[in-house]
Amino acid sequence: MVQKAIFRPVFILWIALCYGLLWGCGSNDTKPSDGPVHSEASVSKDTGNDTAEPSDAPLRDSTPNVLVPAADQTVSYGTDTLVVDASHTDQGYVMVQYLGDNPKVKMQIEPPDGNTYTYLLSQDKEFETFPLPSGSGSYSITVLENVSGDMYAIAFSQDIDVTVADEFLPFLYPNQYVSFTPDSQIVKKGQELVSDAHSDLEAVEKIYHFITENITYDTEKAASVVYGYLPDVDETLSTGKGICFDYAASMAAMLRSQRIPTKLEIGYAGEAYHAWISTYIKEAGWIDDIIQFDGSSWTLMDPTFAAGANKTDLKALIGDGENYTVQNSY
Repeated sequence: MVQKAIFRPVFILWIALCYGLLWGCGSNDTKPSDGPVHSEASVSKDTGNDTAEPSDAPLRDSTPNVLVPAADQTVSYGTDTLVVDASHTDQGYVMVQYLGDNPKVKMQIEPPDGNTYTYLLSQDKEFETFPLPSGSGSYSITVLENVSGDMYAIAFSQDIDVTVADEFLPFLYPNQYVSFTPDSQIVKKGQELVSDAHSDLEAVEKIYHFITENITYDTEKAASVVYGYLPDVDETLSTGKGICFDYAASMAAMLRSQRIPTKLEIGYAGEAYHAWISTYIKEAGWIDDIIQFDGSSWTLMDPTFAAGANKTDLKALIGDGENYTVQNSY
């Protein structure tokens, strides 16, 4: 269940997964940062950039805290060619390892809220991490192998009961869509960017501005992306370019490594498929589904838009925000 924040727009994040991307160890302290957060009065709302004013508050701790998933196999299910590790469902994730030779294998996770999440499993025979986004409850995991064409047969199915220790955990750990490690360059860059931030809000702003000013939208890549594409956040950082999925994953990785819960959300704006980020600010809750455009200036933070994607087309899709439908959160 997505928690709605009821407040006047303070700080808005929106990332469009534009133009048909249809595929598209730290400590145990997993709580969001308790550092001071700017109030609404400390945020500029006239420039369209929502820039926080200087603060006399102490600097927040910018030391990265990357939570590392583990496949201990103390609780596991599967077959000769598949392992579903449920050892740490209390941390908000499961890990899956496919050991077979079928080149096309899908996994579906159905949370208690009824939404179905469909993934392609890797062929590298390594464990992959998948979030349990709806928190506690009963989840159904199904693995399907390709039999011919676009036909798939069920190879394995398992229901698991989950009790998540903290609602934020699924959106702090790395996973298949938001993939990073303690050694990732994106983590080091995130620490550098927020080293002088006084609050989580200010940290989000600094990361946003870096992304919009240093990552160029890759139109060639966008035109050739295929189903099953997964972002490589370090590659995006090193090349300085990427598609909208890359923008979203890169911001999410930086923010999660800074103990700021962040959802990579996928859904629709009208009939167009999109993804955007919702992030958690302690005094405001989840900041999402709030979009304002007064006809001449934007008061939302949209990295893809700001970085130079087609602004006319994007404005038509955004409208007043009422045409957005969240499908899944990662």
